[in-house]
Order: sequence, then C-alpha cells, then structure tokens
Amino acid sequence: MDKKSVSYKRYKARAKRRLAIRGKIFGTPEMPRLAVFRSLKNISAQIIDDTTGTTLVSFSTISKNLKVDKSKKKTEQSFEVGQKLAEIALKKGIKKVCFDRAGYLFHGRVKALATGARKAGLEF
Repeated sequence: MDKKSVSYKRYKARAKRRLAIRGKIFGTPEMPRLAVFRSLKNISAQIIDDTTGTTLVSFSTISKNLKVDKSKKKTEQSFEVGQKLAEIALKKGIKKVCFDRAGYLFHGRVKALATGARKAGLEF
C-alpha cells in the first residue's frame, strides 16, 4: 500500500484502535472475549478464552452449517450470525462475554451482530 493513500491511513487508524481496545479486554474462562472480523462481503465472530488461547465457538456468514439468505442485506445477515453464535455458546454453557469490536466502529454490521447475540441470550 502506498503510505499516502486513504486506505493505508484508514488501515493504520483501525490498527491503532484495535491495539488500544485489546489492551483493555482479556477473555477469561468465566467471561471469554467475543471477537468480530468484518470484511467487505462477510462477517465472522468467535468466542475466545485468552488464558489458554483457544477458540471456544466460532461462526460466520460462510460457515457450512449456516444457510444465510444472500438476498438479505449484510446487516441482516450479521444479525443472524450473532443469534446463531449466541445459541451455540449457550449450549456450551457460555453466558457472559466481553465484546471486542477489533477497531471497527460500533455501527452497522458490528452493532447488528452484537444486537443479535444479545437477543439470543448472551450478556455483554
């Protein structure tokens, strides 16, 4: 990337925000971290226990066990991903998580994922 390009500056700003957020959030076995990754086409989320470095639950719009209706908007797909992730987490006994937005603004698809997880029963 060209260091003067807008996308490079946006990338650096997000990386800085991400490190600031990760400095404050740490997933424990009692309260693991819900990390979000957003790309242009898809969104994925995973619940991570940082003490052992293991992923407890993960879900995405490209997961094989999710039949996401591609005719829906991406925010609606994100809401569904949040709901399905929360359902799987509750089956595994995870009720409370700390939300790691990974430098993304809490708006749009990231907010929709969080709302879907909350409606399905996860506590932030």
